[in-house]
Amino acid sequence: MTATTPLNFRKIAAYVAAAGTLFWLYTFYFIAHVPQGDGTGFQWLAVFPLGMIFGLFFLPAWLLVAIGRLPRFSTVVGLCGLIAFAIIWTQLLGEFPKS
Repeated sequence: MTATTPLNFRKIAAYVAAAGTLFWLYTFYFIAHVPQGDGTGFQWLAVFPLGMIFGLFFLPAWLLVAIGRLPRFSTVVGLCGLIAFAIIWTQLLGEFPKS
């Protein structure tokens, strides 16, 4: 019998934080390519809640991964951030003007 290797939560937290960061950066690209509704540019207001989610969940996860502290907690914080992104993003997709 061989012993199984334990999960490396620091690596998992880094992957989760990287996924959240990449999605946050993708939202800028997506919002830039949203068809102009009434020409006011209000679609850019969606950047604020997405930026707050990034700042509240993924920056602390990155910091904890970088210093090597609380890897399980940083994984949970990152997963909560992904869930928050999913909830807010589905709401925003319904608000953006269609082509």
